[in-house]
Amino acid sequence: MVTALPTIGEREARAEERRALQVAAEVPDPELPMVTLADLGVLRGVEVRPDGTVVAGLTPTYSGCPAIAEMRADVATRLRRAGFAHVEIRTVLDPPWSTDMITAEGRRKLREHGIAPPAPTQGREPGPVPLVLGATRQSVECPRCGSSDTQEASHFAATACKSLWRCRACLVPFEHVKEL
Repeated sequence: MVTALPTIGEREARAEERRALQVAAEVPDPELPMVTLADLGVLRGVEVRPDGTVVAGLTPTYSGCPAIAEMRADVATRLRRAGFAHVEIRTVLDPPWSTDMITAEGRRKLREHGIAPPAPTQGREPGPVPLVLGATRQSVECPRCGSSDTQEASHFAATACKSLWRCRACLVPFEHVKEL
């Protein structure tokens, strides 16, 4: 079977799409600037339409996330600065974002900056997260010394998606990205 070679226009379009994706993928998260939107799995894709419009898809980390407006604006601004005149940012809700979408590189960057990355949630049933009443014991590994002898100090930290923990071994407080 013979496969047709892409035309010059098709090759140029693919190159522009790769360039637009690279620009969007480098946008830092407004709340966790050490990771990019691609590292977090929030950037769902970039498409360049035949008319030259760049369409980028973003998924909020959770319903009501206040940072999504800033993410949209940052991606649009960076794409326009890169020479893409027409930019459209779409919110992608299906499938919903999960902490499992954070890349290995994103998890490494979080840990490197003293934030405990979320544990994997794979294997859990999809859909609503069950409400657990009463105390639950969760072990979060200290991103500084690696000890699992840690204690939650506050269920909420600087943002609603993080909690504040303290390591009993090295006595250093740290944030933890909650599993979703």
